[in-house]
Amino acid sequence: MSLLTRMLARGTVVLANSANKLQTLQMRLTANEVKGNMEHFEPYGFTSHPQAGAEGIAAFLGGDRSHGVLLVVADRRYRLQSLKPGEVAIYTDEGDRIHFKRGRVIDIETGTLNIRASKAVNFDTPQITQSGEIVSQGDQVAGGVSQIHHPHGGVQVGSGQSGAAIGGST
Repeated sequence: MSLLTRMLARGTVVLANSANKLQTLQMRLTANEVKGNMEHFEPYGFTSHPQAGAEGIAAFLGGDRSHGVLLVVADRRYRLQSLKPGEVAIYTDEGDRIHFKRGRVIDIETGTLNIRASKAVNFDTPQITQSGEIVSQGDQVAGGVSQIHHPHGGVQVGSGQSGAAIGGST
């Protein structure tokens, strides 16, 4: 076996342990060689828990097969296809995705999107469009007028219409 073939190997994921600071994988490499506790190096800020059957490229520094590291793991079964040049996407096997498209458009697709911010969520945009209901557990303030605590002028007894909210418009 040449030094180059001892240094690099292609294989498939058998098991993954993501509980450690550096994830380890068991891989089935070429010629049915099985290696366990292989450290999986991931780019800073990104992590995943690959499923069995995902593919990877293993490196064995100096050709020493006793300690391998995984340089990259991919899963062609779920990869988004036909992205345009320059586009980027993050995806899961369940169909969730964040797609950075050409023209500075970002599409997010999922079943439920939870956003948690300890101080605020700010939108600096000329328009927000939505379909369906807006459900709120608190007050909404539109144009400086509380939707819960706002007085009306010209209040009439009975079925007549009251005036506009004071400070707001009709």
